[in-house]
Amino acid sequence: MWAFKSVFYQIYPLGFCGAPFENDGILVNRIGKVKEWINHIKKTGCNAIYFSPVFESDTHGYNTRDFFKIDTRLGTNDDFKSVVKELHSNGIKVVLDGVFNHVGRGFWAFQDVLQKRWDSPYKDWFNISFDGNSNYNDGLWYEGWEGNYDLVKLNLHNDNVVRHLLDAVKFWVDEFDIDGLRLDVAYCLTPEFLKTLRSFTDRLKPEFVLIGELLHGDYSQRVNNEMLHSCTNYQCYKGLYSSLNSMNLFEIIHSVQRLFGAENWCICRGQHLLNFVDNHDVTRAASIITNEKHLPLLYGMMFGVPGFPCIYYGSEFGVKGEKHQGDPALRPCIDKPEETELTEFISRLANAFKNSDALQNGAFRSIVLQNKHCIFERRTDNERVLVAINADESPVVCHFDAGCGLAVDLLTGQTHDFGGGSELPPYSVQYWEMEK
Repeated sequence: MWAFKSVFYQIYPLGFCGAPFENDGILVNRIGKVKEWINHIKKTGCNAIYFSPVFESDTHGYNTRDFFKIDTRLGTNDDFKSVVKELHSNGIKVVLDGVFNHVGRGFWAFQDVLQKRWDSPYKDWFNISFDGNSNYNDGLWYEGWEGNYDLVKLNLHNDNVVRHLLDAVKFWVDEFDIDGLRLDVAYCLTPEFLKTLRSFTDRLKPEFVLIGELLHGDYSQRVNNEMLHSCTNYQCYKGLYSSLNSMNLFEIIHSVQRLFGAENWCICRGQHLLNFVDNHDVTRAASIITNEKHLPLLYGMMFGVPGFPCIYYGSEFGVKGEKHQGDPALRPCIDKPEETELTEFISRLANAFKNSDALQNGAFRSIVLQNKHCIFERRTDNERVLVAINADESPVVCHFDAGCGLAVDLLTGQTHDFGGGSELPPYSVQYWEMEK
């Protein structure tokens, strides 16, 4: 699967392009701005883009009005088609946000229900009671996602609803030639719908990837040969930053071992999950990490553990934003990209990942583990890479059986001799490709 070998770049288009929060109905080609960032995205080492919602919505994109129309605030379908074509010509795959659990109050079928009530042919597209009411005082009750009545829950047990969503996916492939979907709140989608979607997309386009938004629990219940190819790795997300903030690397290594270790009970062994240090829903990495010298280490850890990485736009040059400030703080308009030392370091990590079978597919084994430093192995039949992290301000020498005498650091190209132990410089990340 191409996605498992890729480095993703996430863009939240409505924020990135500076669109007004409320859908004002004014057509503006803002999505064309993405073209201006393509060279930067390639320099960062990313070769796939995950777009948060792009379809016509009430406000933030996750309250869809029309699955067949690019949001007026972003442009036309032809505008977006041109962007995808340009991305593809630059070797960049495109994954869209599939918001299939709920729609906005402006969704045409829900509007029909509000107007026609019992006479609407779409009343069974939603979970509705005409004997109740909502906080919008519609004179009817309906199920909203997690109690949010601006997000109207779709009835995925209704064949017409499922058919409408599948028709939309086919339209996106035919019209825009997209390469996959990230499924919003996939933990809410029924297993039957996921199986139907997987079977449909498997026939629709070769290696069309389905990545689900899952939080915690047993990922294998939905990431398997019948449903999702992958999911968001929230189980390691917190450990990535908090293990550095608390100077306790045991936290992240034990989390990774629980998911990907060699034991039979490890729930994600052999799976490829989407790793991230921040996204449109959580505090930016540069704001949540307490020691700015740990920021490169945070990315070094993310690229090194099992899974495939995703960079959130702007975070590659240290943009800040905190969750308590509200969603706009996490989803800003950024006029031009910057290229800093962090950007260059992430680029080296990305190139190492894209060219390493061990980093893409290797089994995980912890070799050295202390509070402030660790070394772990990623290994396939063809390649062996050791990832070394030192979060301390002082160097540390690690003595262990490396299994060979020499290695090449994938990040610097320098040769390393394990004969006298391995010194880890302060605040360092090293990826040693071991000699065969």
